[in-house]
Amino acid sequence: MQNTSKQYDAVIALCRSLFIKKMSDYGSAWRILRLPSLTDQIFIKAQRIRQLQKNTVRKVDEDEKSEFIGIINYSIMALIQLEKGIVETPDLSVEEATELYNNHISITKELMGNKNHDYGEAWREMRISSLTDLILQKLLRVKQIEDNKGKTIVSEGIDANYQDIINYAVFAMIHFDELKDH
Repeated sequence: MQNTSKQYDAVIALCRSLFIKKMSDYGSAWRILRLPSLTDQIFIKAQRIRQLQKNTVRKVDEDEKSEFIGIINYSIMALIQLEKGIVETPDLSVEEATELYNNHISITKELMGNKNHDYGEAWREMRISSLTDLILQKLLRVKQIEDNKGKTIVSEGIDANYQDIINYAVFAMIHFDELKDH
């Protein structure tokens, strides 16, 4: 579990770095996005990963890793939107957005640690394609909850699904790093 924590932090450091750079370039323009728009953006990225995994020919020179990074960052944006609400004009500085990013990652990593303890790091035996499918399943659940106006009867809420999506994407990134090392 100690190794997982370090690997997790390394993946998040990469994602956070890109998030901060994009915040410097674009500001917090993403703050105007409604939750379904963010969900759809994540869905597009997950669908592209699935297509890349199925297709032998690639016409755009971007790999799965960049899409998983996007999934992580857009999911954190969604968690921030859930917390802060949607605005009409960008309202966060790089520093404020980074603090919110770090807060949500801290909560999400703690969830990962708790689940990892209970599941015995079963994700290490999973294929990246299975993690992609789980992300897509979670996104379909989120879309259904959004269509139900956020109401659930017995299911966890949207935030828990976004956290799981982040953790599955981090696991996929860890698998990529381990494959690269072999």
